[in-house]
Amino acid sequence: MRVLIVGSGAREHALAWGIARSSSLTELHAAPGNPGIATLGHCHPVRADDGVGLLDLARTLAVDLVVIGPEAPLVAGVADELRHAGVAVFGPGAEAARIEGSKTFAKDVMDAAGVPTAATLGVARPPCVVKADGLAAGKGVFVCRTGEELDAGLKAAAAFGGRLVIEELLEGREASLFALSDGRYAAPLGAAQDYKRAGDGDTGPNTGGMGAYSPVEWLDDADGLVERIHQPVIDELARRGTPFVGCLFAGLMVGEDGPRVLEFNARFGDPETQVLVPRLEGDLLEALAAAARGEARGADLHAGAKAAVTVVLTGPDYPQRSDYAGAPIQGVEEAEAGGAIVFHGGTAVRDGSVVTNGGRILSVTALAPSVPDARARAYEAVGKVSFEGARFRRDIASAAG
Repeated sequence: MRVLIVGSGAREHALAWGIARSSSLTELHAAPGNPGIATLGHCHPVRADDGVGLLDLARTLAVDLVVIGPEAPLVAGVADELRHAGVAVFGPGAEAARIEGSKTFAKDVMDAAGVPTAATLGVARPPCVVKADGLAAGKGVFVCRTGEELDAGLKAAAAFGGRLVIEELLEGREASLFALSDGRYAAPLGAAQDYKRAGDGDTGPNTGGMGAYSPVEWLDDADGLVERIHQPVIDELARRGTPFVGCLFAGLMVGEDGPRVLEFNARFGDPETQVLVPRLEGDLLEALAAAARGEARGADLHAGAKAAVTVVLTGPDYPQRSDYAGAPIQGVEEAEAGGAIVFHGGTAVRDGSVVTNGGRILSVTALAPSVPDARARAYEAVGKVSFEGARFRRDIASAAG
């Protein structure tokens, strides 16, 4: 199969890494891709949100499958544009992607499907959670336990534009649970726990994700949760005439009264994909292609016994700024020689050398028989990678178990 991956982040590099291991792959392409993906296939200067350009590229390359990574092109309808032209796509259409693109829509779907979630509040009063209704790159959720935090949260959420959603504050432990869907069936893919706050001890502002680990050993019956949480949403979207084909990602809060959904996302997570894909056993490309043609039930793909930990290296001012560019990056080859996998997130090539070009620069991932062992190997690899101003959390997976 000829495959085109849409996107340029570490998530897309991880998907490319997994797809490149398939015996079914004949050519791997990416738009626009990044220097890490360029070591696995061919990158093309077409933006992820350029539906016309992507369709022209897919036709020129005669690709058999397009895999869309980021949420913005999905919500904008890029999958629809390709699918309507006869191109096979892994990724939901715009109407189904509203499960991520609109918190209000997601609430309506969950209520109709009978999926447990946080109650919507009519008045903003602490403690509560303030959310921007639309896409916010993982930075539009504000936990408000005091009046001061509420004032700041309302102001910050309003800056994204659009409606605000006020919810009850759920307490417990968070996990990300993934499933592949062909529009009718939700196939379990595994769980991970990510770290959203910028600083150690879950301090500082929310980010797109500072690291993750998998498996989540304290999450009981993950496959059963997919049946109880993902499948009813897949059924409801199909009932509405907007079948969901792609990766459905539930952010869960597991408290004393069981799991409740914090949010749904319409794609693979970042940085969760960087720990999920290396753990997968089976053929990732075959599974994605099966979902795209409506046959996910027969896909042979599951998380293996090994554990994985990823640590994200960012620029010095992330998440306030995501444009840290031009700093040379050293040590990637040494980290990989030691057994780590280094996924590129915000990098570029300048004068033949890889340099920083974004906010979350690299995701350094390690595999091992247990989460603590994977954590040790990941941080050993992180110690070999450097660029001026590099920042990372030092407590990723420290409390796993």
